[in-house]
Amino acid sequence: MSDTNATLHGSAPDNHPVALLLVDVINPLDFPEADRLLRFAVPAAERLAELKRKARVADVPVVYANDNFGRWRSDLAAVVKRCHEPNCKGRPLAERLRPEPEDYFVLKPKHSGFFSTTLDTLLRYLGTRVLVIGGFATDICVLFTANDAYMRDLRIVVPADGVASNEAGDRDTALALMRRVLKAKTPNAADVDLVALAQE
Repeated sequence: MSDTNATLHGSAPDNHPVALLLVDVINPLDFPEADRLLRFAVPAAERLAELKRKARVADVPVVYANDNFGRWRSDLAAVVKRCHEPNCKGRPLAERLRPEPEDYFVLKPKHSGFFSTTLDTLLRYLGTRVLVIGGFATDICVLFTANDAYMRDLRIVVPADGVASNEAGDRDTALALMRRVLKAKTPNAADVDLVALAQE
């Protein structure tokens, strides 16, 4: 345990140079364009679920950055419960990517996972140098989060098939922008080598 983590009074988080960040994957999808997003989000969630399993095997910490959807008293359990209700459009996503007790969670009030959240502090305690970002929507919350990660000198990996937007073209445009401006790598989720990333 580092001296920095020792200040957490016995509650030190994991320590790993790579972290997997899942953005708005626990999402009720109660907005007009939800059906358009869902057709792309469900396949992306399946790929992210497999990547999360790989992360667990490699001891890579998993962090959920989730919108509060205007409910300022929400916590992770409340958001998950809401998304498992029978008529919730986001239920297929929540079922595939249900948070586990060892996962981390930050509640975000705006698009970026970093804005007015504890994410920056958490990643510093974790020792993160490479941030793998998946989730929804690619051209909004994933893009804003990746931008803020880049400004913090984190290396960025965005699995191209582990993100989704309302339209495939919007996703592709955002991925191209992240590659060009943020120097992000965008392999498919199955090709993300978490062990190799930790050694870079």
